[in-house]
This record gives sequence, structure tokens and C-alpha cells, in this order.
Amino acid sequence: MSRLCDRYHKEIVPELMKLFGYKNRLQAPRLEKIVINMGVGEATQDSKILDDAAAELALITGQKPALRQSSKNISNFKLRAGVKVGCKVTLRGAMMYEFFDRLVSITLPRIRDFRGVPLKSFDGRGNYGLGFSEQSVFPELDPDKIKRVQGMDVVIVTTSKTDEEAKTLLQLMGMPFAKK
Repeated sequence: MSRLCDRYHKEIVPELMKLFGYKNRLQAPRLEKIVINMGVGEATQDSKILDDAAAELALITGQKPALRQSSKNISNFKLRAGVKVGCKVTLRGAMMYEFFDRLVSITLPRIRDFRGVPLKSFDGRGNYGLGFSEQSVFPELDPDKIKRVQGMDVVIVTTSKTDEEAKTLLQLMGMPFAKK
């Protein structure tokens, strides 16, 4: 069991039960999954770019990414339906807790001039979205071997019903939110 998962069950769940008045441990919100997505629009011209992005995403997450295809033709972007244009990874269970722990304790503090993640990135249903402009902030990647700077999206899906419950859960798990 990962360090964060163990801490969640022993410390965070009782704290959430006390704060929100839950009668059962299963009512407490928890992480359901973490989805990491890389859109690689330039892959329409050169498929090697998508292979490099997928290899970097596999190094970051420890799991092989699924390649995503475009769903329809868009002539302005020279895009055909069925062309691979991105990759994504869905983390669950132990790998999810390991990734979240590395994200909040190692990766986010490495961002230059980091003052915390924004509070307005909740979707209204208890899920949190976070964007990175470049993948070099992750310590698993060697900056000298990165051929192309690529952005990525990280979506943290929780079982909470409201943004307030999700914010409290993520704060107790170590997410550094920005001051207003």
C-alpha cells in the first residue's frame, strides 16, 4: 500500500467524517481516478512526435498510454478522421495514489514561481483539472532528452458531490492551493 493511501485511510477519512458529519466511512469522498492527457496536434504531419510524447507519458505515469484518434475531418487543421492526435493514461488504485503523491510533493514545487494551484479549476461536480505547459517539470524525464516541449492536462476525479468536499479532500491529501 502506498504512503498516501495508508494516510488516507488512517487520518484523512476520520477527519472528513468529523468535518462533514458522515455516519459511514464509505460516505467520505475519495480519489476515483486520475486522467493524464497529451494533445499532440503536430502528429498529423509527423507520427514520430506522437511516439515521443507517448514514451514520455509512459515514463511519467509508469503505464502505457492509449493513443487517441480524431473523430471527424477538420480541413482548416489538415485533419482527417481516424488520425492519431493524442495520448492519454487513466490511473486507478495504487498507481493513482503514487502519482498523486509524486505530483504534490515533488513535481508542483519544481515549477518556477509556484504559488499554489488555482481554486477555480473545479468543475462543479467535485473534479479538479490541472494543466502543465511543459512536461519537463516531472523529475522522471531527463531534460536533455526531451526533443519537443509538450503540454499536458491532469484531471483528478473524486467521488465527492460538491467542490467544497473535493477541495477539503485534496487539501488534506497535500494539494497546495493558492491563497486568494
